[in-house]
Amino acid sequence: MRLPAWPILVLAALLPAIWAIDRAAAGDDAVQDNPQDSPMPPDGGPSPDGGGTILRLPGMPPIQLPAGVHIFGPGGAQLQDPMDHMQGGPADPGPPKRPAVQSETPEQRAKEAKAEALKRAMAPHPTHAALRGQALDQLFKRLSAANDADEASGIASAIERVWMETDSDTASLLMSRAMAAQQAGHLPLALELYDKVILLEPNWAEAWDKRATTRFLGNDLVGAMADLQQTLKLEPRHFSALVAMGFIFEKQGYDRHALEAFRKALMLNPQQPEIKAIVDKLQVEVEGRDI
Repeated sequence: MRLPAWPILVLAALLPAIWAIDRAAAGDDAVQDNPQDSPMPPDGGPSPDGGGTILRLPGMPPIQLPAGVHIFGPGGAQLQDPMDHMQGGPADPGPPKRPAVQSETPEQRAKEAKAEALKRAMAPHPTHAALRGQALDQLFKRLSAANDADEASGIASAIERVWMETDSDTASLLMSRAMAAQQAGHLPLALELYDKVILLEPNWAEAWDKRATTRFLGNDLVGAMADLQQTLKLEPRHFSALVAMGFIFEKQGYDRHALEAFRKALMLNPQQPEIKAIVDKLQVEVEGRDI
């Protein structure tokens, strides 16, 4: 009995588990029919006329497939043996197997931890200037939100301590001696020491501010104003320098400039009652009373 090719392929795709390909070397007698009942050779090999593979299905006579006809499984892969599909043979290798994960030894873990620590140690770190800038940013936020003058005074003192920091031990030592000389009234010595500090650390805003104070005490208003301008150039949020600049303007008769400087100082540090009183007074004198 010879069946057309298309029902064979459909049946093979739907029932892969019951396929049996009779090969010359297989010798599977369990699924062979009686040789006398079929013109096919009893050994299940190729037909005498050189036909293709013999397909045997339970309950049906042997079927000779034409030469060149192949059997394909549900996934579209060609089957060489019915057990290939069911046992994960060459035609259907099945899902890939993951390689066994080997646990790390204590030595490997220690080596990786050491490498990670070395990596962190070699990573770039923020400079002192960057850290000071971050600290000042946080302090100024707190200063602008202070509830009263006492709280603001404590925060302002913390800001001034940050301003006093420097990376040069020599400049720091000279600064402390200059401040001591100023407090003792030795203004020429204080000025000489401040000059040396600025020579060592020209970008240190606090050194310029301290020398401006000494010059103001010595009635050198022009020199003091120049130092204050340099202070604000290096540290635009220096509220103490703005207050000092306001006093110099007021002493020189420049009330409008004085009012502007005092207002800027209040914007940075709102809790300054004495400065606010000066602003209220100058505002009336410069801008007049509200109607």
